[in-house]
Amino acid sequence: MSTTTRRRARFHELEVTAVRPLTADSVEVTFAVPSELRDDYAYLPGQYVALRATIDGHELRRSYSICRAPAPGDPSTGSGTGDGRGTENVSASQAGTTISVGIKRDIGGVFSAWANTELKPGDRIDVMSPEGTFTTGLPDLDGAHLAGIAAGSGITPMMALAASVLAASATARFSLVYTNRATQDVMFLEELAALKDRYPARLALHHVLSREQRAAPLLSGRIDAEKLGRILDVLLPPEGVTEWFLCGPFELVALCRDTLERRGVPASDIRFELFTTDADSPRIDRGRPVETRPGDETVQIEFTLDGLSSRIESPVAANEAILDAALRVRADVPFACAGGVCGTCRARLVEGNVRMTQNYALEPDELARGYVLTCQSHPQTPRVVVDYDV
Repeated sequence: MSTTTRRRARFHELEVTAVRPLTADSVEVTFAVPSELRDDYAYLPGQYVALRATIDGHELRRSYSICRAPAPGDPSTGSGTGDGRGTENVSASQAGTTISVGIKRDIGGVFSAWANTELKPGDRIDVMSPEGTFTTGLPDLDGAHLAGIAAGSGITPMMALAASVLAASATARFSLVYTNRATQDVMFLEELAALKDRYPARLALHHVLSREQRAAPLLSGRIDAEKLGRILDVLLPPEGVTEWFLCGPFELVALCRDTLERRGVPASDIRFELFTTDADSPRIDRGRPVETRPGDETVQIEFTLDGLSSRIESPVAANEAILDAALRVRADVPFACAGGVCGTCRARLVEGNVRMTQNYALEPDELARGYVLTCQSHPQTPRVVVDYDV
């Protein structure tokens, strides 16, 4: 199993080689990875990349999960090392010549609408090297039973996870509950069917449709607490599952996570990833000008990035997040969603105290080691020091 030292994600301009319709409002976008960037785009199944483009004069960044499994035959396919959270060394596949993501158009979403209607082969946009901890933490997949519950575009990382796990071990199993409104909304419908045909005994696939009647009542209607309980009783008894993966909107992920924990599943066996809609993403320009007037109370923010230290004064009244302040002096400070979900802006708090507005990305062990999300961290002491390089 190959390993690679975790490196900070960076943007590189990649060429779009294909834009393939999946449903009426979603596409699969494939980028070419040049040979010199092969190592930079090595990835684990379940990870994501951030895309950056200037649309209508505004720079926008959005994160999308990689939907294809790493190259077949790679010894690291489908497994990780340690706790699988990517905090130290991780095993990584050698990226092939392409990398693909699934993009679903959101109502009112500027970036997703542009990607679905305007992006075409031959275009070149910035793609961040892979990030994310939505990967298996199992050192050995033999005999393991992994289960996933996904909604809508939450299927995207599950595609890579399921394909990788099933290919990595002849005795591993994967069970997937996938909910959508109707059949025409199901992303990767043909690919899921092909995967089921390839592994009929080891892949259990359950489509739940909220607005379309199915033969089995359990697979019809919205997944609420009652239906989830029945699904866990009949289709996915928790005692038979080694590791859980949850991906979708906050309400569904929270319901599944809390229900599993009440049924005795350890939190360490539940991995979740939230997706935020393009329309919900922050619209403010990051690193906006902030005026400091004589006599203003300020906080001193220091940060290290790529071995270089920078310092900036931020007015207390501005209540700036560390990321916003840092971007005023360094345009290359890493971030993607800026909403506390992806974890790209993670840094270690070296000195001082901060208040994080929200955190959906950092695990308890990362918090215990002093990591914070700089997009959500507001200084609470006169001096705060963070390190992006640790």
